[in-house]
Amino acid sequence: MQYDLIIIGGGPGGLTAGIYAMRATLKTLLIEKGAFGGQMTMTDMVENYPGFESINGFELSQKFLDHAKKFDLETLQQDVVAVRPQSEKGYTVELSNGKTFDTCAVILACGGRSRNLGIPGESELYGRGVSYCATCDGFFYRNKTVAVVGGGNTAVEEALYLAKLAQKVYLLHRRDELRASSILQKRVLAEPKVEILWNTIPIEVKDNGQSVNGLVLKDTLTNETRSLETDGVFIFIGYLPNNAIVPETVERSPEGYINTDDRCRTTLDGLYAIGDLRNNYAKQIVIAAAEGCIAALDAAQYIEDLKA
Repeated sequence: MQYDLIIIGGGPGGLTAGIYAMRATLKTLLIEKGAFGGQMTMTDMVENYPGFESINGFELSQKFLDHAKKFDLETLQQDVVAVRPQSEKGYTVELSNGKTFDTCAVILACGGRSRNLGIPGESELYGRGVSYCATCDGFFYRNKTVAVVGGGNTAVEEALYLAKLAQKVYLLHRRDELRASSILQKRVLAEPKVEILWNTIPIEVKDNGQSVNGLVLKDTLTNETRSLETDGVFIFIGYLPNNAIVPETVERSPEGYINTDDRCRTTLDGLYAIGDLRNNYAKQIVIAAAEGCIAALDAAQYIEDLKA
């Protein structure tokens, strides 16, 4: 085997797994196709990670990476296209450039991707007024009007962030109460730049031939429709698991999340799933980090037994 352990995904779960794997003296490779830190890098402020009352998401990501690098964790920025169980024990990990690696065990920390509304104009205007990341694109809407779709923690956090930049923020929620935490609800309700449109969903994104200039809205109670002028729309209605490389025989939930036991072990020996990919109770940085620790500790024992 080229490696004892390969970790796929460099978010908080994957980086934590890397720290514990290196402490267990496993020959480990962490592969991340994008920015180290994953979704965490796109978070304006993190206020619920223990030890940090408030910290920028990118800064926290860098601290995770620096900590892992301190233990000489080997990293690679490439796209993984397949994880194949070998005929005996172990796995082959294939990259998009055709290169392959053999490993005794794999920790899948692939995370998730933003869920789409699936309405006319959404995909056509992506990057031209439609966005899934306020911290990435909020700068372009300084002193403009924007709409945020969603009612959970992420939607409210992003609406509050955009209120620092935009002249007006509409928060569209399909129900009559938010799902966000109490502290976030208090903040957004007290923010004068944010107007919440209850029982409202967008059914079409409108444009002027170049960029977004409005939305068609529907009242979920009366089915009445109306137009809303806006320069941009930010969509935060949840995530879908990045499960494309997970072997087909691995058990998963109806939504596509990977089922594991309490040690993050999947239904294939030596294959683990953590973080936003795993079928767990909540999607939080601290939970992903904890699962990275658990998976790496169990993988170390699994690999030791495998080599015995």
